Amino acid sequence: MGFKCGIVGLPNVGKSTLFNALTKTAAAQAANYPFCTIEPNTGEVAVPDPRLKKISAITKSKEIIPTRISFVDIAGLVRGASKGEGLGNQFLANIREVDAIVHVLRCFEDDDITHVEGRIDPVADAETVETELMLADLESLERRTTQMQKRASGKDKEAMTLLPMMEQALALLQDGKPVRLLLDGIAAEDLKILRGLNLLTSKPVLYVCNVAEADAAEGNAHSQAVATMADGQGALSVVISAAIEAEVAQLSDAEAAEYLEAMGLEEPGLDRLIRAGYELLDLITFFTSGPKETRAWTVHKGAKAPQAAGVIHTDFERGFIRAQTIGYQDFVALGGETAAREAGKARDEGKEYVVTDGDVMLFKFNT
Repeated sequence: MGFKCGIVGLPNVGKSTLFNALTKTAAAQAANYPFCTIEPNTGEVAVPDPRLKKISAITKSKEIIPTRISFVDIAGLVRGASKGEGLGNQFLANIREVDAIVHVLRCFEDDDITHVEGRIDPVADAETVETELMLADLESLERRTTQMQKRASGKDKEAMTLLPMMEQALALLQDGKPVRLLLDGIAAEDLKILRGLNLLTSKPVLYVCNVAEADAAEGNAHSQAVATMADGQGALSVVISAAIEAEVAQLSDAEAAEYLEAMGLEEPGLDRLIRAGYELLDLITFFTSGPKETRAWTVHKGAKAPQAAGVIHTDFERGFIRAQTIGYQDFVALGGETAAREAGKARDEGKEYVVTDGDVMLFKFNT
């Protein structure tokens, strides 16, 4: 199980450069003119996790299989997109298909790279995109709510169930606020309804501050302004230099480590981006391991053992009996399954067990 993040932003902010670096491909053009990305490009990258190697070394696995994340490079948005300006309709349709939005903001000065609105102001850029998404949601939801109100007046059960959440979302949009503000503390049933509406502004957002190489370690005034904005929204932000990431993508692991050290960086921006993405979507990782392979799997925080089993195979969830579970720290400190079991650290967990990040699991099931 992975998750799909749509890379969005105004034209010429570094979206395609970042995408190319993330996926280590040149599938998306990176050119200095608007709409160089016409069709959304999708790429998958492995999620870096040093725990995989440590577990594999203990079980002597022949293969290591990380979990993966998908990135979609989406055409640049301009003011008026909600009314079809630029590639607005296509842009909005592509965003509906992703789980989260990675919003790239230009936080660097460069006279050789034009800005579609003739100024460098990442907070204003974020507001431009957010406004277009809210306008699109508002138009869609007003129409759907009117129809649902008519059905509810006729005692239609589905309409009566959906309408309260639709009206809450509509009230937020009419007040100039994104629907994602409803996500905090929402009941599980209401969350299911909200996700079913597939509103653009209900998707969680991660702001990526694309800075010049010299600002990659500490950021700058522009990225700080974005961080302040994100904090006010309960959103996340990371600082990345797409130019550095593009350079690192072309190097061997040893060369990349040396280059990053010279730039004053401890790790690639990709690692920070993925960790922020996990936090954004409340995702955690569990592991399975044996002589054949050590593998990482992703589930949402709060998932129970049968759901984790179902990520591997639906039969595992249907026939779930129990899961032998060893915490990552215990597995590594004790040297594997046998020693953990002898030390009483291998637990047999049932259907109500909530998976913890780093669990090493072995599922028992009936076919």
